[in-house]
Amino acid sequence: MPLSAATSAREILTGLHGVMAGRGAAQTKLDHVVDLIAEAMGSEVCSIYLLRDSVLELFATHGLNKEAVHVTRLAPGQGLVGTIVSEGRILNLAEASNHPAFAYRPETGEDKFHSFAGVPIIFRERAIGVLAVQHADPRAYADVEIEALQTVAMVLSELIAGARLVDGAERRGGQREGMVRLAGLKLVAGMARGTAVFHQPRVVVEHTVADDPELERSRVISAFRKMREQIEHMTREAEFGTAGEHQEILETYKMFAYDEGWVRRINTAIDSGLTAEAAIERVQQRTRARMQEIDDPLLKERMHDLEDLSNRLMRIVSGRMGTAAQTGLSGDAILIARNLGPAELLEYDRRRLKGVVLEEGSLTAHVTIVARAMGVPVIGRVKDIGHIAGEGDTLLIDGNQGSLVVRPTRTVATSFEGRMAMSQRRRAEFAAIRALPPITKDGLRATLMVNAGLAEDAAQLDLSGADGIGLFRTEFQFLISAALPGRDAQYRLYRQVLEAAGDRPVVFRTVDIGGDKALPYLADASDESENPAMGWRALRLSLDRTALMKAQARALIEAAEGRILRVMFPMISEPWEYEEARALFEAQIEWVKKRKPGPAKIEFGAMLEVPSLAEMLDQLLPRVDFLSIGTNDLTQFLFAADRADPRLALRYDWLSPAILRFLRRISVEANAAGVPVRVCGEMGGRPLEAMALVGIGITNFSITPAAVGPVKAMLRSLDAAAVQAKVAALLAKPPRDMRKTLTDWARRHSVALD
Repeated sequence: MPLSAATSAREILTGLHGVMAGRGAAQTKLDHVVDLIAEAMGSEVCSIYLLRDSVLELFATHGLNKEAVHVTRLAPGQGLVGTIVSEGRILNLAEASNHPAFAYRPETGEDKFHSFAGVPIIFRERAIGVLAVQHADPRAYADVEIEALQTVAMVLSELIAGARLVDGAERRGGQREGMVRLAGLKLVAGMARGTAVFHQPRVVVEHTVADDPELERSRVISAFRKMREQIEHMTREAEFGTAGEHQEILETYKMFAYDEGWVRRINTAIDSGLTAEAAIERVQQRTRARMQEIDDPLLKERMHDLEDLSNRLMRIVSGRMGTAAQTGLSGDAILIARNLGPAELLEYDRRRLKGVVLEEGSLTAHVTIVARAMGVPVIGRVKDIGHIAGEGDTLLIDGNQGSLVVRPTRTVATSFEGRMAMSQRRRAEFAAIRALPPITKDGLRATLMVNAGLAEDAAQLDLSGADGIGLFRTEFQFLISAALPGRDAQYRLYRQVLEAAGDRPVVFRTVDIGGDKALPYLADASDESENPAMGWRALRLSLDRTALMKAQARALIEAAEGRILRVMFPMISEPWEYEEARALFEAQIEWVKKRKPGPAKIEFGAMLEVPSLAEMLDQLLPRVDFLSIGTNDLTQFLFAADRADPRLALRYDWLSPAILRFLRRISVEANAAGVPVRVCGEMGGRPLEAMALVGIGITNFSITPAAVGPVKAMLRSLDAAAVQAKVAALLAKPPRDMRKTLTDWARRHSVALD
């Protein structure tokens, strides 16, 4: 295509405007459209496929056999066009037949065409068809050609939806009657009941082709100015203070609002002939298309922030500010959204916002971190919630289980309310023993510490009744920052955590990034290998990036002035890695002490997550002050089973004799060397599993704050000597079902299991 994307798109849009404004049937208009696009792009083939009755149908074509129109059909996911619709992404292929999804349709006569490019036709965030071009020569299409196709597809969606040629993508609400149970991803714990309220951040673009580009440009400039004022105000007025990770998130969010590259892309779209609203939507669609091609979850979260800002800008430029936050919540509400930015969540009345349900979302999403600080339960990955629930429907959200009930029956609602009441009573019971020590009936004192990653977690130690922080995940600060946190920023966080903890111990784990926790601002920190959990991450990365580790070491040492500093290194495979990491820290200690007072004492620990380290304990234990077992990673490495794979989630049990025997061997060897052992991970936070760990001699745990109460209640009802004798017998001759056997034993001995 000899022209620029903007010029090409403008030429096509001018012709499209005339076709759409003219009289005639929709089919006739589409026939004119494919001829127009083919001529403007110099394309041998241009075709439009539309989704009707859940099947993609060839609706119009220039270059393929006309007899195939309304005859060729593909299911979503079938063939190239079916793949585009099901995945909502672009395909640009020099040789179409090489793609694994290629499906040849002889009636089209397309066998002589090799190259293929297709873009989804999107209406209200849903793919309703495909616009495709083909050439006989094998070649990849240029970026300017793809951009022109995307712009044209966006304008086409207006014609197609207006003529009601496709399935009702514009209608929200498929199933509106009867109760529906849905499962999702547990993001923020908690239970709530409320009525469904749609966030509705999107504005439907009704006019796409502009008459006066300069007027559209001035509207965008004015909207940007107003949006930035809103963001500045929001950053200043955040209800829960200015300190902590959520504030850093808002600063990152503000950075996107001032991104001049974003402004330029919108202006380029206006140059192609689009209105201000359509230009913002066009750039937003491009962002979504890029997200489909990105595997890095952290980079995706940052792009979600940009989408949030796009929605805000769209509402301003269109004069439609009526999100649920602006119109106000009339009662207890459960908010439904495809995704949310942190700033949008902060706009809601916290007295009435009882929960959030997201079609997307993740544990590291900015909105998740802010919701946790607000105390609002959240579940994510609830597929198609926007079409299943209706405005005003009753919803029951259980963030503890990751479940949602839409339009519950009276019986289900009564049962849910009973569980909510029971949960509140249980919290009251746990609160009653909060100040009591975790001592077994026969006098064995356990240690219950918590896993943390936010400054607020340290401030809430009193609420959980924990003995301290057994694992502070320092990488959280790195994950939510737009750039590598400097030594001063790290120092302020570590100092704040230590001061909030008071006399209680805090164990800082050095940064565990890489693998599935990649940072977009750190080159080579992403691992594209097939098994990133076993790749270049954690201590392996830190020992290669010594400048990063030195900065963290100095920040920790300076923050712990006059206190005890406890540091542990993750993902150690062999003792030499621990020795190198400790030597690096000790060199920084000497540097700091020459200039200012250092910590009163420093304790070094190792995380045992890699099974190979268990074979080298005789070499490691004399050099460490404590040992922490990371049961999450250790289990998946022992069983060679990806813990994120749902097909394997129930196959390998923490109460497997193999796991318990392995952990017992570590415990026995460490106890003989006089080195304390602590379990860090979900295993220790489950009362039955914690009971089994006591049975093999492990009594130190670092768990989630919510698990402290249930595990403490279990410990105070347990006879440690009795369970140790029972577990020893079971491991000598394992039963067929260890979990059931231990559960039955606990019930017979009145052990308090949650």
